[in-house]
Amino acid sequence: MSRRSAPLFEATGETVPAARTAPLAERMRPRSLAEFCGQGHLVGPGKALRAMIEADRVPSLIFWGPPGCGKTTLAHILAQETKAHFVFFSAIMAGVKEVREIFKEAEETARAGHRTILFVDEIHRFNKAQQDAFLPAVEKGLVTIIGATTENPSFEVIAPLLSRCRVLRLQQLQPDELAALIRRALADREQGLGDLELTISEEALAFLAEAAQGDGRKALNTLEVAAGLTTERQITLETMQEALQQKALLYDKGGDEHYNVISAFIKSMRGSDPDAALYWLARMLEAGEDPLFILRRMIILASEDIGNADPRALQMAVAALQAFQMVGMPEGRIILGQAVTYLATAPKSNASYIGIDAALSEVRKSGALEVPLPIRNAPTKLMKELGYHQGYRYAHDFEGGYVQQQYLPDLLKGKKFYQPTGHGYEKNIIERMEWLKKQGKKAGDT
Repeated sequence: MSRRSAPLFEATGETVPAARTAPLAERMRPRSLAEFCGQGHLVGPGKALRAMIEADRVPSLIFWGPPGCGKTTLAHILAQETKAHFVFFSAIMAGVKEVREIFKEAEETARAGHRTILFVDEIHRFNKAQQDAFLPAVEKGLVTIIGATTENPSFEVIAPLLSRCRVLRLQQLQPDELAALIRRALADREQGLGDLELTISEEALAFLAEAAQGDGRKALNTLEVAAGLTTERQITLETMQEALQQKALLYDKGGDEHYNVISAFIKSMRGSDPDAALYWLARMLEAGEDPLFILRRMIILASEDIGNADPRALQMAVAALQAFQMVGMPEGRIILGQAVTYLATAPKSNASYIGIDAALSEVRKSGALEVPLPIRNAPTKLMKELGYHQGYRYAHDFEGGYVQQQYLPDLLKGKKFYQPTGHGYEKNIIERMEWLKKQGKKAGDT
């Protein structure tokens, strides 16, 4: 059975330190909120989870976040801070039989006056029937469940269990947070690498903080490998590259190369070169760029550079963002690749982009021009007497659902902001606009 409870807590309530033979990430697991790094939106002063802990009113929770962001650690700390009996349970290696045994143990613990926190690692791996087994104990308050998942719980956790849990979204650790973890591990003589009296170059530190891609476990375990490889007192960039088995790419997320590469990426898609677009995408992913930043830029391009030449481009870009959030890396690279090649090969038009900017320019120049009386609403008698809504022609009362009518202010009558290019679907738009013009002439309208 894959679970562990006591002796996690001693009589003093302190956690038992990990053995010196355990991986560095396990040894350096924070034992209190003061030591915990990241997730300030949950555990910062006045934030939701900290408030629950301080009030000692912790409901059943689901921690949803990427690998190495602190889900398991946070569950340990939560149990520690609330003096609860902690049971670790792996959804990979155990089933309903073991769940029932834990509930039986929880009843005995409750009789002794202690609560049980059941941490279910990778809860999304349980099928519906297995998840159902948790419901009675949660309903009775016999256990407080904390489920951990890297998958969207909306799709992976059954609705009855989801409704009894509060979902908390954990974020990947930021490079500065990972750097703090690395420095702490190098300085800690009790559980870390402090006895080795190693330093780390700024280049190696920045490289590892970026290459770990928000995963604290990966950062610390890679640091331990690098410490074993170094023959000097300082861990260099070359040693860190050897530990990670990858080279540092010239790509500073806060510097010129960041802007150079994203510019090349956007211009390649705008220029309809899918091969170049894929190359620059790969450069960014390999260097540790945030895929969500890339996807947001793709959404902008879908409207700015493709627009109505292919209205599906925006749908594709938004769907790619949503799909990536469900899947994450490494599989998310496939979604990115599909969306990038679609956008790169789509017909291009910036007519909508030019149109909205032209309209904004006109508004800033001419100010708040009066709305024509026929298209004003007239909910009161006075408004009707003033001529509001008089002469309005309801489009659906006419053949083809169209009638020519003035919608712009008088001073802008006949003004054009949107000029479709005729590329892709915009050719259909031009044909439609020409047809509408003919319909107006046919009806004798001006």
